[in-house]
Amino acid sequence: MAEIKDPENTILMELKGGTVVIELLPDIAPQHCARMKELARAGQYDNVAFHRVIDGFMAQTGDVKNGNMEAGFNLRMAGTGGSDLPDLPAEFSGIPHDRGTLGAARSANPNSANSQFFINFSDNHFLNRQYTVYGRVIDGMEHVDAITRGEPPAEPDRMISVKVAADA
Repeated sequence: MAEIKDPENTILMELKGGTVVIELLPDIAPQHCARMKELARAGQYDNVAFHRVIDGFMAQTGDVKNGNMEAGFNLRMAGTGGSDLPDLPAEFSGIPHDRGTLGAARSANPNSANSQFFINFSDNHFLNRQYTVYGRVIDGMEHVDAITRGEPPAEPDRMISVKVAADA
């Protein structure tokens, strides 16, 4: 596993194939990083489906309202919700949407990000300065690459657990 320099700003995401280590970027997007840690600490990301996975593009997850595969899961609704917390203002930066970066999913409104996020399978620079980048995979990208594709996938994969490394 990669060396964890800042456990308070590192996420451990357990997938079917193993652990994905995500370094958060609180200096770039402090509100998005704080939200991810808050939801992770509350266990709200556990068992949430990857509801939109496009080969060569990205894997999207994080719908804590409709995506929990252990609590009234409805695949058609997954991806339509967020958390009970207010939406976040955009925190756009010059950090590019490179392979392995974490981006905030949102509607057409730039200030509508809430709990959903995506991990880029490839460099998606057309997203630069349009979606908030707030983390990057530093270990375990092969597990992200193995997520089942589909919009939505017929048999979606899930985040088994999501924890802040400082708490693990």
